[in-house]
Amino acid sequence: MRWKILIVDDDKKTVDLIRLSLKKEGFETLEAYDGLEALALTRSEVPDLIILDWLLPHIGGPDLCRIIRSESTIPVIMLTAKATEEDKLLGLNLGVDDYLTKPFSLRELAARVRIVLRRTHRWAERPATLRAGNLLIDLQAHEVCLSGQPIRLTPKEFKLLETFATSPGRTFSRQELVERVYGLDYDGFDRTIDFHLGNLRKKIEADPEHPPFLQTVHGVGYKFRRAGDVE
Repeated sequence: MRWKILIVDDDKKTVDLIRLSLKKEGFETLEAYDGLEALALTRSEVPDLIILDWLLPHIGGPDLCRIIRSESTIPVIMLTAKATEEDKLLGLNLGVDDYLTKPFSLRELAARVRIVLRRTHRWAERPATLRAGNLLIDLQAHEVCLSGQPIRLTPKEFKLLETFATSPGRTFSRQELVERVYGLDYDGFDRTIDFHLGNLRKKIEADPEHPPFLQTVHGVGYKFRRAGDVE
């Protein structure tokens, strides 16, 4: 299962940096840039955790937290430039699960997300290995075996396979795959990802023209077949 994190901040650059960092850690993300949008997403998508900025248009962070707490127990990590003890106490009294002062480390934020999810009993550690048919993926050792035979993948090919295999059935656009493999700042062509996908298919598919694992969703992107669908 991929945990869904709602990122709420009116600064797009901050949201993009957090989004990329969390996606690299295996989380799914939603983004909102004001309090009204965040409230709507909270109600419709029911995220597993909310990263919430203190100062927001339309509905401020503290007021939004009050509303969320009146409706659910979704854990909240508050981000703020306010560093006084009174502000922190206000946030904690509102039901905030953790509090991080700007500027902050993205690695520290990701670590706090994990801690809060564990503490609220909603976290399940990612498995060390994944199996799909005769394909075995060791996520910790970065090793892949097909029918018991090791397959040598480049780092980018492994990152692609890991992205697909940890979210079977989900369709990824080329742009999403580019961000996972190259990072948010990559300004090359998104068709570059097709080159790596082609090589990956040649290595793990017995018949790349009729691939049992990596499926093309025409006009949208690519997906990894769910385990039950793999022959």
